[in-house]
Amino acid sequence: MTSPHTLADRQYDFWADAAADAVEERVESGKEIVIKGGISPSGVPHFGNMNELMRGHFVAEVLRERGHEVRQVFTTDDRDPLRKLPRKLADLDGNIVGLGEVDASALGTNLGKPYTDIPDPFGCCHSYGDHFSEIIRQSAALLDIDLDIRSNTDLYESGGFEDVTRHILAHADEAREILAEYQDKVDESYVPFNPICAECGTVTETVTSIDAAAGTVEYRCTDIEAGGQTIEGCGHEGTATLRDGKLPWRFEWPAQWQTLDVDFEPFGKDHAEGSWPSGEHIARDLLGNEPPVPMVYEWFTLDGEAFSSSAGNVVMVSEVLELLEAEVVRYFFTKDPKRARDFSIERLDQLVDEFDRFERLYFGEEDGGETETARAERAYPFVTDPDPERIRIPYTFAAVLGMTDDDDLRATMARRSGHLPEGASDEQVERALGRVEKARAWAVRTDNEYNYRLAEELPEVAFDDATTNALADLAEYIETEQPDGETLHEEIFETARDHEVDVGEFFTAGYRLFLDEEQGPRLGPFLAALDRTFVTERLRLRG
Repeated sequence: MTSPHTLADRQYDFWADAAADAVEERVESGKEIVIKGGISPSGVPHFGNMNELMRGHFVAEVLRERGHEVRQVFTTDDRDPLRKLPRKLADLDGNIVGLGEVDASALGTNLGKPYTDIPDPFGCCHSYGDHFSEIIRQSAALLDIDLDIRSNTDLYESGGFEDVTRHILAHADEAREILAEYQDKVDESYVPFNPICAECGTVTETVTSIDAAAGTVEYRCTDIEAGGQTIEGCGHEGTATLRDGKLPWRFEWPAQWQTLDVDFEPFGKDHAEGSWPSGEHIARDLLGNEPPVPMVYEWFTLDGEAFSSSAGNVVMVSEVLELLEAEVVRYFFTKDPKRARDFSIERLDQLVDEFDRFERLYFGEEDGGETETARAERAYPFVTDPDPERIRIPYTFAAVLGMTDDDDLRATMARRSGHLPEGASDEQVERALGRVEKARAWAVRTDNEYNYRLAEELPEVAFDDATTNALADLAEYIETEQPDGETLHEEIFETARDHEVDVGEFFTAGYRLFLDEEQGPRLGPFLAALDRTFVTERLRLRG
């Protein structure tokens, strides 16, 4: 299998350029280029599923930059049978729920049936498959991906797959021989077609005879293995047309390439080690077609654990965008797809800091290594529209600003800290402060050190004379010296010692005054971020 990452020993600043070069070598001049991804809508379409969407999107954008007409297609393999009950589901508003919160009986009684023949447990879409395909559509739109979603069920029912299915069945012996090179237990009775039983609706596997010319198969509904259990067949014997069933995946994938005229497809390493080699073989030797340019990507994990719709370890695109700007999300996917990574909700501040540096490198506002600077200069315009006048408030500081709901106070604190220039326009200020709500949502979701609320009125407190005098002296110091956060943090220690106040109790006094809590974020940087007059008045126990 060829890799589009390094061609002709050339190093690329952005991996999507390597893929685009490989695609250009494959296609004829003037042809519409088709980039494909796909998913079986078995459960919650999660952030990990965006790998194929975003990888394909960047390659499409590079090719469009070069003047090509490009269409990005995404197939939903919605004629696959439901093999087991997922632990979690999601409504169209992005709320993840357990099976107990929906009509789960509609799923339990339909194991073995195609996703598009199973009722939507939320009752809002035509079927289970349609429901999760709609979430994929919504997720792509949230990330500004222009996507042509194609349903496998529609392709079968409309006859889109009929010619390629007929060809495969007409050459069933050859198909069987190819598959036997990649898969055990392929005996002489194997037929690469799974009819849908007209009696019970399950996807069955026992074809007793083929009439490729007529486009029909005879079948018997027998037991199938699904999700570690046996789904009993009803025993019905009947005739199915090529529109009344589906190809097994190893044949369905190359059938998609032929039917949709696919030129490029990214996919995970599981396919690279499994169905890609057989699909490539089937495409060339059985169907007589050149397979698309492949690009294998590594999976990424969610807080150290594998994404899993069935196990419920998921986060949706809509959830992620409550915590991050879309451009930060897109930046995540500019990274080398060959490296495994972790998407950590706990450490989103680090990802945002990376993006902010990436952006500064592009604008020449920060010095970096030759490689990372070249990558930023090449990839950044595909992440967002470059705006040299943009203002980025550091994510953790935005989380501090999120401790108050007062927009004016937020702006004042940001100016005091130097993160909002005095001459910034109202529009710039509004856009810069847009990060605050996302950082606040992150603090709340992870319950981290920024998950506090500023006490905007003086809490009911009572301190001894030594503590009261120490607080007053600290106010005087802040008023006179106007220290930065680290300097102020050290001064809090010194002031406590000078007044013979227990250091821990003095910090607790500060937290009580400003947060009405016993603990909080690092006190010096936190107080330095606040309005100076507000801080000094509060330290003097006034308002």
